[in-house]
Amino acid sequence: MIILGIDPGSRTTGYGLIRTQGNKLLHLDSGAIRLHKYEAFSEKLCVLYEQIALLIQAHQPDAISLEQAFFGINVRSALMLGQVRGSVLTLAGLKKIPVFEYSATAVKKAITGYGRAEKPQMQEMVRLLLNLRQIPKPHDAADALALAICHAHSKPPLAAKTS
Repeated sequence: MIILGIDPGSRTTGYGLIRTQGNKLLHLDSGAIRLHKYEAFSEKLCVLYEQIALLIQAHQPDAISLEQAFFGINVRSALMLGQVRGSVLTLAGLKKIPVFEYSATAVKKAITGYGRAEKPQMQEMVRLLLNLRQIPKPHDAADALALAICHAHSKPPLAAKTS
């Protein structure tokens, strides 16, 4: 199974692709889509949509693992993040790819065994689980890979999907 993990952000969206082969996890691709250089938010959403569509076309993922929306203090940021997530969810729906959402705590627990793990511990565990020489950069890519690994470890039934 190929899993695309997405760590959505209005400035930078991380992505990570892994393949599961039995109990083995293989790193396929990871990186970040940098949106901060585009002025209009609508332009950012178009660029994000196009870049994720290219990843989907190249890797044909069987599932998308997306960080669950959380409610912060800054309403403007929460609304922008919701629009970024909406772009990803729309694309997944059009491509008929099931989406599974995980909270940050669930991801940390799946990766480290502890739901309040610190970012450096998470990054090192991603490196170890995928047998990488270095911690994935930028941190958005490591977070997206963690989301993909979380889904690989969870293997929820298809009925639990959100799209």
